[in-house]
Amino acid sequence: MDATTLVAVFLVTLVLIAIAVGGMAAGSRMTGRCLRGSCGGPEAHAPGGEKISCVGCPNRKP
Repeated sequence: MDATTLVAVFLVTLVLIAIAVGGMAAGSRMTGRCLRGSCGGPEAHAPGGEKISCVGCPNRKP
């Protein structure tokens, strides 16, 4: 393979990954749900300085 082929494969791969990440971000924004997973660990603080937790999500259903 020559350099132009490698560059083309790299660019196509980069575009496909960008489309996938963009689609996930758009889906997260459109559904209005909180992201699941890590909440930032013990270092997570709200703008006022108080610690926050996963249960503090404003969109969480009771």
